[in-house]
Amino acid sequence: MELPGLAFAVWMLICFYAPVGGYPNGKVREACTSMVPCHGSSPQLSPEHTITVNGTEFKPGDSIEVHLSGPVFEGFFIQARDAEHLESPALGSFMLADRGVSQLLTCAHTKNSAVSHTSKAKKKHIKVYWIAPGNAPKRVQFLATVVKKYKIFWVKIPGPIVSQPNALSPTPPLHATSEAVSTSHPVSYLSKPFNASSCGRTKFCIRNPSNCDPESASCFFLSFQQEGSSVFIEMSGPSEGYLAFALSHDQWMGDDDAYLCVGEDHRVRAITAYLKERSPPVLDSENALEDVSWRLADGLLQCSFRRSIHLPAHKGRFNLDASYYIFLADGEASEGGVIHKHQQQPLITNGIYNITGLPQDIGGSRSPRLIKAHGALMFIAWITTVSIGVIVARFFKPVWSYSFLFGKEMWFQVHRMLMLTTVMLTSISFVLPFIYRGGWSQQAGFHPYLGCTVMALAIFQALMAGFRPSRHAPRRQLFNWFHWCTGTAARILAGISISSCLKINLLAGKWGDH
Repeated sequence: MELPGLAFAVWMLICFYAPVGGYPNGKVREACTSMVPCHGSSPQLSPEHTITVNGTEFKPGDSIEVHLSGPVFEGFFIQARDAEHLESPALGSFMLADRGVSQLLTCAHTKNSAVSHTSKAKKKHIKVYWIAPGNAPKRVQFLATVVKKYKIFWVKIPGPIVSQPNALSPTPPLHATSEAVSTSHPVSYLSKPFNASSCGRTKFCIRNPSNCDPESASCFFLSFQQEGSSVFIEMSGPSEGYLAFALSHDQWMGDDDAYLCVGEDHRVRAITAYLKERSPPVLDSENALEDVSWRLADGLLQCSFRRSIHLPAHKGRFNLDASYYIFLADGEASEGGVIHKHQQQPLITNGIYNITGLPQDIGGSRSPRLIKAHGALMFIAWITTVSIGVIVARFFKPVWSYSFLFGKEMWFQVHRMLMLTTVMLTSISFVLPFIYRGGWSQQAGFHPYLGCTVMALAIFQALMAGFRPSRHAPRRQLFNWFHWCTGTAARILAGISISSCLKINLLAGKWGDH
């Protein structure tokens, strides 16, 4: 057998005995290099499907709309490659327009560098967005593999070639739409993630979790570096919507100086805003930020900008040489850059800091200490001490009937000690949210109402126990029923209250609620 024939036979053998018999779920990472599906047959020669784009030029960070269309097909695989070296790895990253029919894949260790189907459901059209990387070659070509049926498919269907400005293009782009949109307006794109090597030395940094790496997909990062009469700011975090930080005179949302980086049409816009009470941010019509740069890659939203330390002409902008509490939040943004309320508690520094002062590397907390103490004490009281007290009264009464402690039966003394401990812990825990909040919270739902009810039942139970009739008194049976009903009701409501607080945001309620 000749060598080419032998190679073809080996290839076919691998395809037949591959661990996946086709890729109905679109997990085609094994075909990242060749783009050939292991379906045990040869590809078709004349493509029936076309790739179109909405632009012929790009700059790093630009977004290009890519369409794959044609007769009904089941599977597909789209990549962008160097037009001069089509055997090179996939480059750039994609964003999805419809997660129901398409999914992102990692090829050549580049996250989101390819797109494939999610099922073999029939489809006629696919739309995705390609984000040009910082190190993109001069010319990039889109390629697609399309599977019409299991045995009928096309490999590496050539798509349009898009070029960077001033790049010589030896051939006109293929299938480019007549409505090409220029993306050559000025954009400053970050070619690589931020790093924390200067934190605490020349930069004032806030990281969550503490000491996390800004390149990590779970790290929220905010840094300030004074440069003459201005401050250079970097902000990064795992968000596809927006990131924001605010300078505040207290630990409450309202009357704050805010800065947002918002994902909009596959780009990032840096804007200033003013936070008024618990309403949506009031965006400034005049932006005071300079040298704005951004990056959207690997699940991270990153932006940097410069702001003068003093901005007397801009109302609502705080001077950066004073001390403030610092908030860091993230959330979702809908089409057009409309931002929505953050889904988790913002990160808040534990004290006030001057970001132009001594460089520091600090963290923060998404749960205030008083609220943590409130939850811990309630958990101990109503999950631990009260439960043990009930068990002692229910099961140890006959066992310890003839054992005495301080002149009383041991089971009763232990039971009373545990129940009084429960009342004491509940009372201490009860006042902590009021101290923290400075009053009643209108944004905590029914949790505070349940808490007040549990507190009242606990005190009533203790007072009722103090007037317990003697064992053979006529009203003892009535007391026993009231004692059991009150205790059981308190335990049930306490359990509901503890469960309800898991999703409560005590710091900032829904925008528009007052």
